[in-house]
Amino acid sequence: MLWRAGLVLLLCWGSTGERRHQPRDSPEREDRTSKLQADSVSTRQQRSPPPVEPLDFGFVPSGVYDTHAYYEPGAIGVLFHMVHAFLYVVQPNPFPKDLIVKVIQQNMGGIKLEDYRKDLSNNVVSVLLQTIYYEAGFLVCVSLGCVFLVLTPVVGLCFCVCRCCDNCGGEMHQRQGKNPDCQRGFYTAALITTSIFITTGVLIAHAANHNITSQIKSTRRFISTNMRDLKTFANNTPGQIDHLTAQYTTAKNKVLSDLDNIGPLLGGRIQTQLEKEVVPSLDTALRMAGALRESKEALESVSSSLDVLHEGTSRLALRLTYERTSLSNTLSDPACTNGAVSRTCNNIRITLPQLGINSNFSGLPDVSPQLASLEIVLKTDLSNILQKGYSSFNDTPRLVQQQTKNVVAGVKAMLDKIGVEIIGFSKMFPVEASLANFTIFLSQGQKNMEAYYPQIDQLDFYRWIGCVAVLCSVVLVLTFNFLGLLCGTCGYDKQATPTTRGCLSNTGGNLLMAGVGFSFIFAWVLMGLVSAGFVVGGNIEKLFCEPLANRQLFKIIDTPYMVHPAKKNFLPGMLFQNPNINLTVGSMYRDCYDNNGLYHALQLETMFNINTFLKTTVFNKDLVKVFDSVSIDLQGIVLLEQDGRDNLLTFSNAGIGDINYAAYLAEVNKGVTLVDLLSFSNELEAQADLLPRGALENALKGHASSIRQIHREQVVPMEQAMSTLSQSIRLLQRTAKELPVKVTNVLSAIDEAEYLITHNASRVVKQERDVYMQSLVGYFRQYTDWVKNSLTGEVSQCKPISNLIDSMEIIACSFIVDSVNTFWFGLGGCCVFLVPSIILSVKLAKYYRRMDTEDVFEE
Repeated sequence: MLWRAGLVLLLCWGSTGERRHQPRDSPEREDRTSKLQADSVSTRQQRSPPPVEPLDFGFVPSGVYDTHAYYEPGAIGVLFHMVHAFLYVVQPNPFPKDLIVKVIQQNMGGIKLEDYRKDLSNNVVSVLLQTIYYEAGFLVCVSLGCVFLVLTPVVGLCFCVCRCCDNCGGEMHQRQGKNPDCQRGFYTAALITTSIFITTGVLIAHAANHNITSQIKSTRRFISTNMRDLKTFANNTPGQIDHLTAQYTTAKNKVLSDLDNIGPLLGGRIQTQLEKEVVPSLDTALRMAGALRESKEALESVSSSLDVLHEGTSRLALRLTYERTSLSNTLSDPACTNGAVSRTCNNIRITLPQLGINSNFSGLPDVSPQLASLEIVLKTDLSNILQKGYSSFNDTPRLVQQQTKNVVAGVKAMLDKIGVEIIGFSKMFPVEASLANFTIFLSQGQKNMEAYYPQIDQLDFYRWIGCVAVLCSVVLVLTFNFLGLLCGTCGYDKQATPTTRGCLSNTGGNLLMAGVGFSFIFAWVLMGLVSAGFVVGGNIEKLFCEPLANRQLFKIIDTPYMVHPAKKNFLPGMLFQNPNINLTVGSMYRDCYDNNGLYHALQLETMFNINTFLKTTVFNKDLVKVFDSVSIDLQGIVLLEQDGRDNLLTFSNAGIGDINYAAYLAEVNKGVTLVDLLSFSNELEAQADLLPRGALENALKGHASSIRQIHREQVVPMEQAMSTLSQSIRLLQRTAKELPVKVTNVLSAIDEAEYLITHNASRVVKQERDVYMQSLVGYFRQYTDWVKNSLTGEVSQCKPISNLIDSMEIIACSFIVDSVNTFWFGLGGCCVFLVPSIILSVKLAKYYRRMDTEDVFEE
């Protein structure tokens, strides 16, 4: 009892705890900022938690069981099948489960006393009738055996007395009949056939007798391997339990690793959730810092472009005035007064006013005040301030790491305490001592059984001798039959008359009559043995072996309330004194046959509430409380310092919007000169080509070349400056148009992000803290699930128990019962064929024995 109690209690600790659920409150919607945050938090709540990293707990050390509970009888199996078929013919009724249950309940108290007394007579009659109906085949066969048992000695006695009175063939006189040789041949063949059948029966019985002796030796192998498997089962269990407890360290080390990295894990997740609101606002502010630099560069470009255009306009005006005057003087040449030439000169003279300046940049407003304001703004490095905001926000993991130091230290101490409690709980029961005592008990039991082996061998030898002696009685009859047939056949002389038959023939007849005498002496004894073996062995086969093979016997044992009206199940009532546990022999056998753990097979979880233990150890409420009390303060995070805010406000009030962009755009949209100088010079050359060759033509072409040079050296740089001015003005116009709104939006976004961090981050912290805690708990849940699965299928695998039951079935039924049944089956066949053997021997002896008188016929 000590080893059983220790083993049962030890295996009770590996069940998993109940899953813990924590409801989450929806965030309140108070203002515009809280609405935005509620939407983001709601979105985050809908996402599934991250998967927990799977842990490797290794393999539970397992033993190898040597017993192979399987038996193949070989050639003798054919005889076993013949016996089974004969018994099925005798008893084709199904297994009487209900009848047996009813009988057991009546005898064990499984029926209430009042109901039993009320239906006593009906129950007795009903049970008796059902028993007679089930045993009808056996009763008929036994009745025939009893008739044979009674009539054989009576008939033998009467036959003997009758022959002594010279009746029943006792008169030594043979009457002549028709075809005596044919009759003698028929009787001889029939007796030989009958003797062969009897011989077959003897051989069958002898094979069964020898099989019992052979299988008794095999029984020792089954006992040895089963004992060895039980020892392996007992010796491996402590190591398996230690492996389960030791693997708590695997889960604990993973939790400790996550606790050491709580900053990157928890803080990183908090940062990831907050950056959806924080980073976009900082990015927008950073883009505003870029816009500020671009605006300054644009203003500088405008200022430099204006300087270039002012200077270029002055120089271009002087050059154009000089060129216009010079060209006018050339057209004043007397050569221009001639007919056709004068018309060309007049045409050129008309275009001279076009050589003038078209743009007036001197009237455009100066942007120096705006540029000075931006230079003052840029003295404060807004990008650097924003980078500090980024750094402050990215410092969230470090803040979490620092602010949870005490919590992490407390949790680590708590985990160490849990490990000590688990190890202490596993050492609470004297498992190793109990299993050691169990191993000693097995060894001592095996030694005690082995001590009986010589006695068993001796008893088996006596049994074998007895069975051989029984068979020898049949062999004696067979010997007389075969010797009588041999002597009679060899000594028979057709020419001899019944009174003159030879000695050999007469001896054969006497031997046949001796066989008849011994048949009468032994037949009824043999039939008594056959009947007894048939009743006992046949019923054991039908009521025990067959239902044990098809597990119908387990259903009887597992019948609810069979033993007592208040005790539902027999097995848990016997093992645990708790009959209400839903444990049956059939379920235990199936689990052990599948090599599941004893914890699952015996449903040991009903003996100890493991959930309570796990809730107070692995799933410790104090551990949950510690994490629930975790408070992370992120108010130290500053996204944008006051200098940065002032910088943005100063930028929005720098006067960029006060610039007269229309005047600028109007001037830059004009051309530098009134006419395109390249077109003018080309036209001038074309007019010069119309003139006669000479000084005037050359002079006009020289002026055209000078105008092209003016365009190349002065107009083109001014056009480039005007293009740069146009781009800068348009950029400033776009910036100035949206600048106040953008600055306001940026500051609002940063304010909202900072409000989220300082006021509403607790919701994000709580959510991510719960997710982080669930991941830690997930490691322990993996451990407890692994423990439960290991206890179910790997720890204390109870295959030896099913092997023990199967071995008992093989030894009792296949080795012994089948052999005993085969023995009486063969012996019974001998008894049956002894009857025709007696008749045929008596008939045939008349043809071999020497008669005293004979029939004489005179012609």
